[in-house]
Amino acid sequence: MAAVAFVVDQLSKYLVIHVMELWRIRSVDVLPPVLNFRYGENRGINFGLFGDGSEASRWVLIGLAVVICAGVLIWARRTALPRMAQAGAGLLVGGALANVLDRLLYGYVLDFLNMSCCGFNNPFVFNLADVFIFAGAIALVFFAPDHKTTSKKGQ
Repeated sequence: MAAVAFVVDQLSKYLVIHVMELWRIRSVDVLPPVLNFRYGENRGINFGLFGDGSEASRWVLIGLAVVICAGVLIWARRTALPRMAQAGAGLLVGGALANVLDRLLYGYVLDFLNMSCCGFNNPFVFNLADVFIFAGAIALVFFAPDHKTTSKKGQ
């Protein structure tokens, strides 16, 4: 799942941003207002937080993402996870590493998806890696085993 998420994200960015030249035209209404392509350069984390654009913050974010991916992979290998949790871990790691590659290649994460609905005009853009990270985290929350131990006290 990690490889699939990584490749799908990178391929989507290549097609939309480079082949369709979104970097140049900046905006394409696909199914307005629900789905639009809007060019974005995210130098921070979600919603541009911590995006001061400095080289130091770029490398801190790369390092943090790699450490988190390593932690998730180590945990997933040491834990008997059901298939859905394994898939979630893969999606999270693949999405995070796809965004790391963007930071290494461009200095920022390429974003292009924008979704609005029902009178709400969403100003934010994101990419498929962000979707995979979110979906992977949700899958881990709901499908990873709960290893809490119950206390004998009170029984």
